[in-house]
Amino acid sequence: MAFTFQINDDIKFTRNEVFLKKAEALKPTINTMRVKPISIIELTNDNGKLNGIGTRVVGEINDLNQIFLKRDDKVILDFGDHYVGRFSIKLSHHGSPQDSPLTLRVKYAEVAAELAQESSEYDGWLSKSWIQEEFYHYDELPAVLTKSRRYAFRYVELKVIDTSPKWSVSFSEPELEAQTSADFNEKVELPLGDQQLQSIFDVSVKTLRDCMQDVFEDGPKRDRRLWLGDLRLQALANYATFNNTELVKRCLYLFAAMTAEDGRIVANVFTSPQNIPDDTFLFDYSLFFISTLSDYLVNSEDEEVLGDLLPVAKVQMDIALKSVNELGKFSDQEDYPVFVDWSNDFNKETSGQAIMIYVLKQFIRLLEKSGENSENYQRILNKMLVYTKEKLFDQEQGFFVSGQDREINISSQVWLVLAGVLNVNENAKLMKKMVAELFPVRGIATPYMYHHIAEALFISGLRDEAVDFMKQYWGQMITLGADTYWEAFEPENVNYSPYGSPIVSSYCHAWGCTPAYLIKKYLL
Repeated sequence: MAFTFQINDDIKFTRNEVFLKKAEALKPTINTMRVKPISIIELTNDNGKLNGIGTRVVGEINDLNQIFLKRDDKVILDFGDHYVGRFSIKLSHHGSPQDSPLTLRVKYAEVAAELAQESSEYDGWLSKSWIQEEFYHYDELPAVLTKSRRYAFRYVELKVIDTSPKWSVSFSEPELEAQTSADFNEKVELPLGDQQLQSIFDVSVKTLRDCMQDVFEDGPKRDRRLWLGDLRLQALANYATFNNTELVKRCLYLFAAMTAEDGRIVANVFTSPQNIPDDTFLFDYSLFFISTLSDYLVNSEDEEVLGDLLPVAKVQMDIALKSVNELGKFSDQEDYPVFVDWSNDFNKETSGQAIMIYVLKQFIRLLEKSGENSENYQRILNKMLVYTKEKLFDQEQGFFVSGQDREINISSQVWLVLAGVLNVNENAKLMKKMVAELFPVRGIATPYMYHHIAEALFISGLRDEAVDFMKQYWGQMITLGADTYWEAFEPENVNYSPYGSPIVSSYCHAWGCTPAYLIKKYLL
């Protein structure tokens, strides 16, 4: 499992100030809500939870101010659910005069397993600056820890590093100012007869709500920015729930406003302290600008957006088509890789071929909607379809193959179903064979890829298999204690972290929120 950092500091970017002004005008109001913790807890050993760490209640929150702490004492507050926001609490002194400062460590955790880790022991490849931990010194008490940095968490651990032998500290009035650009008061309810599916839907909505901030963030703990692949899936879930089309529109303009000089759209952008494009480029993510635009226009008849952004979409398609030869064969480019999933353990060339077909169909519909000529693109699409069916399908094995070694992998089959290369009966036959021979899924750890597998099963008419698949994946996360869906999860290795430790993993991640979309589209 791998993701390689790109450093392209020699690339120059353009800035379309008109688009940036439109994006700024669409900046959402951040709604806030005050939340108080529900209990005082401690960690327990529980093999049924993530990393074998559970919790149990050891005290009432109203008794917090009666707990006096000295060196190495700690207390853990449970807010009862996952939130994004800023924490505050009052600190008081007890005993002899304060003859030394108070040193306090505060840890914020999305899941209990994070609290069982020591930051000093983390040695992963991702920056340890993402660890949700702060140290404070107080020369004088009483004091108030107020308006902390924004964190994503359910649990707060307060540990006294030291006071002095003569006095102790207590805490009172803990509070969280939770925030989201979604409406806290808007109830997104969808009564379902199946309780497990109901839970899967509800956690999906919670995940999306907490990722809806200034933009659709990939994760409010990490990376706290706008990624195009995540945006495409978040937007689909959003249309099925909050239906905030203005936030999708804002994100589209942000990507369109800051392209590389050669026209490519970046994989992600920063919006604080100012709008900045990252220097990371992913072939499929750039194409998914077209998909996200297409989906937006299905859900919002916005002629202005079509007129503004179709030229940007056309540039993405024309750049992508340079990787397609006269026969209709797509070839992966090392400096413009196809992402598909974190894993580099499978060949992605046929997945790239399928994504090209998938997006090319959407692009042609956009051209037709705007009254532009699509004949040349239709000709290329036809070539790609013929090549795919004639050269990439192995009749003897009954699967599509990928790369020089004619590798058979799940991603190729799934994306070619999503691309509509086959008819309904052929899709069903292929997916049944995939389930029988290539399942269970191995070596794929992201809900991003699991979403596409689930949707391919639904599209192929394998409703029962798709529902079982969702329950085994998203349902298992809930069983392990998820309040929101995780960045990475391997059912065959439930404690997996791509960074070697849960302390920097994201446990509220945008690309996990799609069950709300899948359930509403295919089960109702």
